Amino acid sequence: MAEYVSVVRADGTSLPLRVKKCDSFACRLRGLTFRLHFGPDEGLLFVEKTESRWGTAIHMFFVFFSIGVVWLDSQGIVVDARIARPFAPFYAPCAPARYFLEGPTDLVGWVTKGERLHFV
Repeated sequence: MAEYVSVVRADGTSLPLRVKKCDSFACRLRGLTFRLHFGPDEGLLFVEKTESRWGTAIHMFFVFFSIGVVWLDSQGIVVDARIARPFAPFYAPCAPARYFLEGPTDLVGWVTKGERLHFV
């Protein structure tokens, strides 16, 4: 059964997303690959064992729509955010990250680099 989390800012407000925690091999392998759509209130939270730039890099092969991606370090601090385009070969954060959140393209405007987020 999928585990869902809320993404909460330091001021207690939540991002308007229903976020599925993606920490199993199967979920991480599939991600958004071959999906035909992604709802404006859907998100995936990927969890890595350690902070890394390369371990949290993504590709957009066989993803048919643009998404917003937010990378966070072990403390939940936003280290990077950008829009990923369909079939792009590679996106990596500008600093090591442990988590990355994929959602609608609006996601990149909802957060600020340096902001702390919590998952509950």
